[in-house]
Amino acid sequence: MFLENLALKGIAVQSSTYYTSGAAQAIDGIRYAPGVAHTYCSITSYQLNPWWRLDLLDSYYIYKVTVTNRGDSWLEQTTGVEIRIGNSLENNGNNNPRCGVTSLVPAGSSVSFKCGGMEGRYVNMYIPNIQQYLTLCEVEVYGT
Repeated sequence: MFLENLALKGIAVQSSTYYTSGAAQAIDGIRYAPGVAHTYCSITSYQLNPWWRLDLLDSYYIYKVTVTNRGDSWLEQTTGVEIRIGNSLENNGNNNPRCGVTSLVPAGSSVSFKCGGMEGRYVNMYIPNIQQYLTLCEVEVYGT
């Protein structure tokens, strides 16, 4: 079964935006580019419960989600991120079922989570109960 990166067709939003680091920069198809993170990653402001949401515009069965961290420093900005998938926008989509939680992702590297065909239109990245920046350099969502 061929799984395409559905994220490239979606629309991303986030709870806030640091500098020029908009939500769409996490779904531009560029996993890593040299230079300053805010030129190629999505970054929220420093806030309580930061989140990023991808609207796939239709419901899909999601089998794998891949998250790529920034290549410089501040790796904690991609640590403890809950990956949530579903069709609800309750609490901005952060109450949808959880596929996985990131641990420390090494600089510039990617980590993948198998989601077993979870169904949903929305894919959220959410850091609950802490004040933090949320940085995502690329999010890939594979499903049918």
